[in-house]
Amino acid sequence: MSKGPGLFSDIGKKAKDLLTKDYITDQKFSVSTCSDTGVAITSTAVKKGGLSAGDVATQYKYKNAVIDVKFDTESNITTTLTFTDIVPSTKAIASFKLPDYNSGKLEVQYYHYHGTFTTAAALNQSPVVDISATIGTPTIAFGAEAGYETTSGKFSKYTAGVSVNQPDSCASIILGDKGDSIRASYVYHFDQLKKSSAVGEITRRFSTNENTFTVGGSYAVDNLTLVKTKLNNHGRLGAVLQHELIPKSVLTISSEFDTKALDKTPRFGLALALKP
Repeated sequence: MSKGPGLFSDIGKKAKDLLTKDYITDQKFSVSTCSDTGVAITSTAVKKGGLSAGDVATQYKYKNAVIDVKFDTESNITTTLTFTDIVPSTKAIASFKLPDYNSGKLEVQYYHYHGTFTTAAALNQSPVVDISATIGTPTIAFGAEAGYETTSGKFSKYTAGVSVNQPDSCASIILGDKGDSIRASYVYHFDQLKKSSAVGEITRRFSTNENTFTVGGSYAVDNLTLVKTKLNNHGRLGAVLQHELIPKSVLTISSEFDTKALDKTPRFGLALALKP
C-alpha cells in the first residue's frame, strides 16, 4: 500500500517461505473457478494420515472490499472481511468463525512511507491485544511486536527484528520468544524472477543452548518446473518438485526423511491445484 517498510511479519518472511512453503506431508487436491460475476470458488480435499477433511471457500471483491467465506466438513463457517483505504493508507480486517462466537478478531494496519503500525484484538470478554510497528525504508527496517493479555495484565510475547533488503538479496535478524531465541537468515536470488535462490538460517535457543542451522534453495529447471531442497544440522532433508501442468495448475510432490535414521519411513506429500 506504500513504498515504505513492510509489516513486522514481513521481516524474515522470504527465508521462512523458502524453507517451509510447499514442504507438505499430506495429500491435497483443490479446484478453483471464477464466475462471470467475479466470485472465486475453491474446493479443497485433504487427507492427512487416516483423516480426511474438505472445505469450500468463496471470495468476492467489490471496490475496496474483499469478502472471504469458507465452509468446512466440521460444520465451521469462517468469514473474513477486508477493507482497504476506509481511511487513507489503512487496511481493516475482521474475521470470525461460527459456531465459535468467541473467535472474532479485528485487525487494523496503517502504512506510511517511513513506517507501519498494526494492532489486532480478539473480540471476546478477555481479549489478547497484539501490537507491532516498523520504521525505516524499503531497504532497511527495524521493528517490534508485543502481545498483551488483558485478563492477567501480562505480556504474552515480545519480539524485535531488523531486515536489510537489496534487489537480489535479503538478510534479517529476529530476537523472539521473550528474548530466549535469536534467528538470523540470508536469502540470495540468482535471477530477476527470483525463482532460483539460496537460503541459510541459524537459530539459537538460549535456555537450552540448542542451535539449528538450515540451508536450502530453489532452482528453476525451466519455466514450468521448480525444485526445492533443504537440510539442517539435525539431519532432516526435504525436497519439493513443482510442475505447472497447464497454465495456473500446479502439481507438487514433497518428501522428507531423517538422514541420521534411515530405517525410518520417509514422509511424502502430494498436492494438485487446478485452475481451469
